[in-house]
Amino acid sequence: MPTLAPIDPAVLKTRLYIDGSWVDALEGGEIDVINPFDGSVITRIAEGRAEDVDRAVTAAQAAAPGWARLPAHERGRLLLKLADAIEADTEYLARLEATNTGHPVRDCLGLDVPRTVLCFRYFGGMADKLEGAVVPVDAGFLNYVKREPIGVVGQIVPWNFPLMFVSWKLGPALAAGNTVVMKPSEITPLSTLRVVELMEQVGFPRGVVNIVTGYGNTAGQRIADHPGIGKISFTGSTNIGREIVRSSAGNLKKVQLELGGKGPNIVFDDAVIPAAVGGSAFGIFHNQGQACIAGSRLILHEAIADEFLERFIGLARSIRLGNPLDTDTEMGPLTSRVHHERVLSYVQIAKDQGGEILSGGRLPPAPELQAGYFIEPTIVRAKPGDRVQREEVFGPFVTVTTFKDDAEALAIANSTEYGLGSGLWTQNLTRAHRFANEIHAGMVWINCYKRVHPASPFGGVGVSGYGREMGFEAMREYTQPKSVWVNVDAQIPPFYSR
Repeated sequence: MPTLAPIDPAVLKTRLYIDGSWVDALEGGEIDVINPFDGSVITRIAEGRAEDVDRAVTAAQAAAPGWARLPAHERGRLLLKLADAIEADTEYLARLEATNTGHPVRDCLGLDVPRTVLCFRYFGGMADKLEGAVVPVDAGFLNYVKREPIGVVGQIVPWNFPLMFVSWKLGPALAAGNTVVMKPSEITPLSTLRVVELMEQVGFPRGVVNIVTGYGNTAGQRIADHPGIGKISFTGSTNIGREIVRSSAGNLKKVQLELGGKGPNIVFDDAVIPAAVGGSAFGIFHNQGQACIAGSRLILHEAIADEFLERFIGLARSIRLGNPLDTDTEMGPLTSRVHHERVLSYVQIAKDQGGEILSGGRLPPAPELQAGYFIEPTIVRAKPGDRVQREEVFGPFVTVTTFKDDAEALAIANSTEYGLGSGLWTQNLTRAHRFANEIHAGMVWINCYKRVHPASPFGGVGVSGYGREMGFEAMREYTQPKSVWVNVDAQIPPFYSR
């Protein structure tokens, strides 16, 4: 299979997008965008700051009334046109995403771009399906509840799945009638800028979507603080999520947070082992483990642990690391140098606490990979209380522990503050439903892992955040209810009549 052509940096959009125009940052700063495969600079993007966010909010405020008044089916039509444009741009977007993030291009072609298209199509169809309600109240009165857009929403996109998360955030926000100020990650902004370029081409009105590239502590902070923003949607770390909540207090803006995870993945003694091995490997090693929902804690019944680990370690060692643009590559580099160093540090933390490195835990030896941010798929046997069992590593790094019975498995699964994704492998239907009820998580996968769809709500509990992406729940997240009372009986006087 071929290695796909590199991206020509000369054609990339690198400036801010505000009020329908590509503009320079007011202070003129720029940020290097790095290729994680070899550490080279792909391009430089504008460094937006607080004043640029203010410009973007002003544009979004001006566009908000017209966008909200636009018939819902017309908003949906534009989202459907955008989905078509993204689909037509699949090969280019996949190469762009692979180059900027390190995702293997085979995953970008088979998962990231198709899921992005599906999400925009789902919310394009959802735009005119948002219904209100009629509430039975006192005789002689009609009470109806309608859902209205919030107005201007701020959205902060993480670096790990930038293309897909853009659709998760823009789709419901725009379908519901809001305008947007978005900050993509300064590490992986390129696919976001390309999507906005396509939005411009299909005819989205000026000011409806505004993009400010920049750092979190400047541009992101201003989005969180800004009194003109009615809601903020943030995906990222739990620590930054807490800062977002504190910053939102200025105007009591609505907050939706999708934060970290430490997903338990339980394999029972009646599991179909080959399926559990393959599904568990996808759950932790897809996208180099850089996923909040990753199945990063393998919890194995002691009766099948040896057989499972023999197969699982063998599979992990067979994963092909390489150039993300090579269609044979199954695992690319981590997305940034800083994150690469962080993940490697957890290998030493595991050793210091008595953990056993069963496989990986090192840089790959191949000479052609030395300049990139690679780490071999890593499997560590660790005790339930060890740091690597409690803290989110966010890499191709999975811990292993064993259990004797269902009660112990559940106790281990629920032993962290996180509560995002979780999984279990069993043929016992009663056990499956019981664990689905009792696991402390926003999502549970049974005999599968890491399945997502735009119709199904996505989000967590505990320190994994609150609010939901996707599904009808997301449309509610981007609207607010208004209760309207109508006196339908002219014979009913007001309370204070003469």
